[in-house]
Amino acid sequence: MVNNKKNIAKAVNRNLRSSPRKVNILLKNIRGKKADIAIRKLSFARQRIAFEIKKTLQSAIANAENNQQYDIDKLYIKEAYVGKSIVLKRFRPRAKGRASAIKKPYSNLTIILSENTNQKKDLHGTKS
Repeated sequence: MVNNKKNIAKAVNRNLRSSPRKVNILLKNIRGKKADIAIRKLSFARQRIAFEIKKTLQSAIANAENNQQYDIDKLYIKEAYVGKSIVLKRFRPRAKGRASAIKKPYSNLTIILSENTNQKKDLHGTKS
């Protein structure tokens, strides 16, 4: 696999306090979309973790603008994925002297942006 790192901007948020399953639901909505449309979608999402995803996306946009001098109007989300991180294990007392485990998962979020020069003007956030 050849990875061309010249035309991407990346932001990684480690140890998000949410499970990868919950984060991935929101990431499905923004993959392949333009960056400004993705920020708008995350602003109005009701989930608590949407704020952290939006913050990571804004960091990736700032990296693209400052480090690679990309035009922020032409940026789109090339990849957005989440992976497992640490799991805190807590225990609750249960009946008959037993204990049950409560797992509190964390996740690592990666957002990769790319500049698209041949993408048509898009008002609804769909891929072209």
